[in-house]
Amino acid sequence: MIDTHCHLDFPVFDHDRSSLLQQAKESGFEGIIVPAVVQKDWPRVIGLCEQRNLIALNFALGLHPCFVDQHVSVDEAEVALNEAVLRSVTGGLVAVGEIGLDHFIDSSEDNRKNQHALLTMQLAVAKKHDLPVLLHVRKAHDEVLKCLRKVQLPKGGIVHAFSGSEQQANQYCELGFVLGIGGSATYDRAKKLARIIRQAPLESLVLETDAPDIPPVFARGERNTPLNLPRIARYVAELRGVDVASLVEQASVNAKRVLGL
Repeated sequence: MIDTHCHLDFPVFDHDRSSLLQQAKESGFEGIIVPAVVQKDWPRVIGLCEQRNLIALNFALGLHPCFVDQHVSVDEAEVALNEAVLRSVTGGLVAVGEIGLDHFIDSSEDNRKNQHALLTMQLAVAKKHDLPVLLHVRKAHDEVLKCLRKVQLPKGGIVHAFSGSEQQANQYCELGFVLGIGGSATYDRAKKLARIIRQAPLESLVLETDAPDIPPVFARGERNTPLNLPRIARYVAELRGVDVASLVEQASVNAKRVLGL
């Protein structure tokens, strides 16, 4: 089992991270992908994943669209990201991420322009270094798809916490992406997502938690952790009408293929 999106470096895990990793190992985890969201956290993410952990921890480096105000200028960020990628490409780095567009909270013109410039730069860095990307997209799928068609990433990536339409899901898959499925899939109100999970090729799905965020319905109001992934997998398997072992195996194969694990 591979959690393809988990912010295990966040301070909220400082007091029990070792225990969580031990329990994850006992639960059959093979690995966890830890994406960065701001530049100042890159060393923390890298340091965590470089430790001799109980299970494999790999990481992604990127600048999250929701923290535009915390990022340096695009030119400075490009230099820093290129340097960080070059230093880490043989040390556990598997993608550029978490990157994307988010027009859910702030859809002002200035914010949109800044996010777009940041995304365009990071997609170019990913292409330069032949890396996949971890995408965060809310209320902006068509715009992100347009950017992806223009850049043509050879390695594709993962659309984390996918929330788009069936048509958009198909378009991502045509571009070499897979869909990250997590806690959102466990809610009864997620009718559209459930339909996509049932109809999408199994080769296009990977599992994730986004811990400590997006808790599944059975942990609503609590801190989300990687340990919720087995139950999330059972929900997804039930939607697909397959046994959970087959689902987990295929999802792991998909993650390894896209991320080069």
